[in-house]
Amino acid sequence: MIVESIDLKDFRNYSILNMNFDKNVNIIYGDNAQGKTNILESLYICSTSKSHRGSKDKEIIKIGCNEAHIKVNVKKNEIKYRIDMHLKQGKSKGIAINGIPIKKAVELFGIINIVLFSPEDLNIIKNGPSERRRFMDIELSQLDKIYLNNLVNYNKVVNQRNKFLKEISLIPSKEDLDMLDIWDMQLVRYGTEIIKRRTEFINQINDIISVIHTNLTGGKEKLFIEYVPNVKVEDFDSEIRKVRDRDLRYKLTNIGPHKDDLCFYINDQDVRKYGSQGQQRTAALSLKLSEIELVKTIIKDTPILLLDDVLSELDSNRQNFLVNSIGDIQTIITCTGLDEFINSRINVNKIFRVIDGQVFDYKESDSK
Repeated sequence: MIVESIDLKDFRNYSILNMNFDKNVNIIYGDNAQGKTNILESLYICSTSKSHRGSKDKEIIKIGCNEAHIKVNVKKNEIKYRIDMHLKQGKSKGIAINGIPIKKAVELFGIINIVLFSPEDLNIIKNGPSERRRFMDIELSQLDKIYLNNLVNYNKVVNQRNKFLKEISLIPSKEDLDMLDIWDMQLVRYGTEIIKRRTEFINQINDIISVIHTNLTGGKEKLFIEYVPNVKVEDFDSEIRKVRDRDLRYKLTNIGPHKDDLCFYINDQDVRKYGSQGQQRTAALSLKLSEIELVKTIIKDTPILLLDDVLSELDSNRQNFLVNSIGDIQTIITCTGLDEFINSRINVNKIFRVIDGQVFDYKESDSK
């Protein structure tokens, strides 16, 4: 799978941008705050319909403009796709695939498989559980449309159930309890499927990550991920009834997969609690590399790898391991300078320079 080109109009700090990518390694370099990450963000949006920064559409549209456009051309298993994205102020985005509008953004998932690695991902181990749930949801949503459908429905049920809890009194009527029973049935229905799929996903990741991390640490460390569901599948129905009084008191849904977490263990010790910063970063790198290998296995193709200024955050050993792992993958790398690639074994195929929202093809004279 490769991105062939991208066109932007009034996106972030770009008025007009047209870029053609090489099928192998592409470098986008420039000073900070020039717009490098914005390019990766536009690709990510065309894969998942959302910004990896958590930005809303109105924040993505260029200041002073009412709308923005993204067009991405990709080739997957020798089939070409064109994704057109129309972002509007105060309205839902418009999306078309090969010129045909789609009704729901979820139809976009799975066309472009992207693995994004940013400095923020190095903190996935030590940050809060929402970051780890997000990791599972983003990857599974790209790989499994049934999971995505269950996740969308589950989140709707949680939101609607919470809204209903806020509307009823602490001493609910029989009608209120009957309605709550209906919400609980749906919560258990969709939540159960999410827990089962997350369990399977982490088992698949563990099969891959143990080998990668052992190689990365020269055989010194063994990494294992434990999926920690907030509630067990077989107990979900009974537990949701047990905590009903608490839900009514706090006006929130207090149990379910929206409270799940992951624990990372190196040599049987909790990395978040006892691991050094270096161990936490190595575990995060192993996780991303495992993500790439799992995507390859499932889609029978290579994903597109986006490295957002992450090489400068890794020491030389981790840099080399990462570089050696991306040989057959189209990779788009952002960085502030080219020095880190001069002595690297990475074979750079195309270089772009970004200056204040404008992108230039790199020329030898630029380095002088």
